[in-house]
Amino acid sequence: MRIRMVFPIGAVLLIATRAANFQTHSLAHVNRLDPGLDAIASPDARVEEVARGLGFTEGPVWSRSGSLLFTDINAAVINKWTPGGKVVRFLGPTEFTHNNAAVAGVPGANGLTLDKQGRLVICDQGNRVISRLEKDGKVTVLADRYEGKRFNSPNDLVFKLNGSLYFTDPPYGLAKEDNDPKKEQTVNGVYRLVEGKVELLVKNLTRPNGLAFSPDEKYLYVSNSEPLKRYMRYGVDPEGFLGAGEVFFDMTASTEPGLPDGMKVDRQGNLYAAGPGGVLILSPEGKHLGTIKVSEVAANCAWGDNDAQTLYITATSSVYRVRLKVPGIRP
Repeated sequence: MRIRMVFPIGAVLLIATRAANFQTHSLAHVNRLDPGLDAIASPDARVEEVARGLGFTEGPVWSRSGSLLFTDINAAVINKWTPGGKVVRFLGPTEFTHNNAAVAGVPGANGLTLDKQGRLVICDQGNRVISRLEKDGKVTVLADRYEGKRFNSPNDLVFKLNGSLYFTDPPYGLAKEDNDPKKEQTVNGVYRLVEGKVELLVKNLTRPNGLAFSPDEKYLYVSNSEPLKRYMRYGVDPEGFLGAGEVFFDMTASTEPGLPDGMKVDRQGNLYAAGPGGVLILSPEGKHLGTIKVSEVAANCAWGDNDAQTLYITATSSVYRVRLKVPGIRP
């Protein structure tokens, strides 16, 4: 995610709470590029807008209670969308407007996921920490430093089945990014948090962003937003460490709006990657099967509904969804 619109700290923050009239747009559709997409998306698959009028949406995750949680970064809040179409504030802004937030480029939380207990785990990029929302409503900081130096601005995160947490740390949450005097890390890394210890796994990406495991966890996909717009793939060894990595799919030459961003996989190993032009659907072999087009710049996506066959997409000021044939993998 890269965004530079910021609300003043302490400003009154409003969100739409009325029930939405789900609707399709002429610009929102599934663009079919390969016959292989037929096994994933029906010919009549509709892309619907289910929420609108927000600031900058990111970090979607389907909660165990049957609602979609997602961040509105500029407003420094986490919202909850219910299947009836209502958007209400779930958390914030007070949890995201202290410590570093006054000097942050972006004050709010970004990526979200759930741990095995169903607790919400948060990339709080404004405060430069990974935190967890406890059952009693308190927020616990899980990690804020590597080798004694503060993170840049944690962006996205994913759990491995064994409970270790992988996350990216680009400088997008800092006002001047790499040139910000508050930046302490010399790299923009991919990290692992395991048993309270933070380990640096990848240090040669310029803007690591979204990430997702393949179904068998033999690979970790990591998007690099810029200047090279690439989706990388890293082999994962039995100890959870990553190999050298390879370019899985390259969008550097694309002139369509958007950058490589949040990603998810389905149970067949297809990758759904927010990026230039929408949400790219890539086969496990790296073939571009199609793109889910929305009316705004897509930032991230998550599997929702009881059967995990609906892909929800956060895109600028709105949230979209599309029903697909293959169930997805979710925390």
